[in-house]
Amino acid sequence: MSPRRRLAGKSVLVLTTNYGTEERELRKPVAVLRENGARVTIAAQKDEAVLTLVSDRRPGALVQPDTTLAKATAAGYDAVLVPGGTVNADRLRTDADARRLVSAFAAAGRPVAAICHGPWLLVDSGLARDRELTSYPSIRPDLENAGGTWRDREVVVDTSGAHPLVTSRRPRDVDAFAAALVRLLDAGGDAEPPGN
Repeated sequence: MSPRRRLAGKSVLVLTTNYGTEERELRKPVAVLRENGARVTIAAQKDEAVLTLVSDRRPGALVQPDTTLAKATAAGYDAVLVPGGTVNADRLRTDADARRLVSAFAAAGRPVAAICHGPWLLVDSGLARDRELTSYPSIRPDLENAGGTWRDREVVVDTSGAHPLVTSRRPRDVDAFAAALVRLLDAGGDAEPPGN
């Protein structure tokens, strides 16, 4: 099988709001997953375009979702991905459907991946406790107060719990984040990146 099709047969659900998602943290992992053969479904709060932001400052690309958070289920997916963006993550963490979905993946033992401010959803879903993870540095206290162990690394893959967890700090870490998720899915959910 071509290395670029190594995730053929795998599927990933992406959770986002319709405004404030960090452009690179949404578009880059989706592109990498699709290049590797995965089927990616983007679920947003509303059935309308997602307005991304570039570094939480200026408007980025519009991204069309495939479904809504309310309609989405964890069934049939191999992993869930939560992009960051301060505004997006702050709204997503209080969304009952987003919490339902990420909790369903965790309960099924399937990988949960979150970058930058995305791990806020892990706090509000009770999924940070007793896990090693990273995030944008400003939300480190939230993760530690929720019982997590924060690491200052571009990507942290924790396979010690009931479900694999992949986290990264910021937009510039997105290549390592996407690569770690590809490796994890390719290995069946239990791969550690080199040197982690």
